[in-house]
Amino acid sequence: MESEAETRRLLLQEQADDARALLLATGLTPGARALDAGCGPGGISRTMARIVGGEGSVLGMDLSDVRLAEAIQRCAGLPQARFIRGDIRRTGLPDAAFDYTWSQYVLEYLSDRDAALAELIRVTRPGGRVVVSEIDGQGLNNWPLPAGLEEGARCFERGLASQGFDLFVGRKLFQSFRRAGLRDIRVHVTPQYVVAGTADDRFLADWETRFAALAPVVTPAFGSEVAYGEFCQAYLRMLRDPDTLKYSVLVVTEGVRA
Repeated sequence: MESEAETRRLLLQEQADDARALLLATGLTPGARALDAGCGPGGISRTMARIVGGEGSVLGMDLSDVRLAEAIQRCAGLPQARFIRGDIRRTGLPDAAFDYTWSQYVLEYLSDRDAALAELIRVTRPGGRVVVSEIDGQGLNNWPLPAGLEEGARCFERGLASQGFDLFVGRKLFQSFRRAGLRDIRVHVTPQYVVAGTADDRFLADWETRFAALAPVVTPAFGSEVAYGEFCQAYLRMLRDPDTLKYSVLVVTEGVRA
């Protein structure tokens, strides 16, 4: 999903999510040493850096050189923010290096998400917070649905699942946190988006970008490019429908390392 359009989509998504409120609610404080694991183009890293201030620090990590370059540019003028290339499952960072560890929209892509969570815990100091923000059922909460669109949405879901992408990862993390030995676990459910009626151009462009980027992965589940294209157009028509409610939630799970 590397493209200029995808960068714009990620940044708009970060802005819509109101990350600052989530970061503060889950315990990020001035002076903290923080990790943004899977930082993408750096929008949330910038917000984190402004919260921790000059006495704190933020390390952003991502596997994409393109995203890291964008993040470095976006956080220019914030010396407390720096960025490195790395895999959140195998960071190579020291034990107990951070007071606050954040990851958003990363574990949904990982079939071995327990390994990623274990690594996030390892690099967090005892008494520090591990926070994971993830989707749950994104794109599937719409009513009313035109005939045939629900099955198309399930086909879309199956296509993603065949590549290890989990649309329902958010609800699964509470159990994962418990099994990993984190304590004082709290779960926040917050809207990712709510569109009551006709979606605006930005929202439609977001979905068009997503459909185009995912076409190579999802098309086989539909059997043909034509069938996938018909689903995408039907979904976009539903987003334009003034009588339809569209919404999605984020499940933000936080816990303290023992």
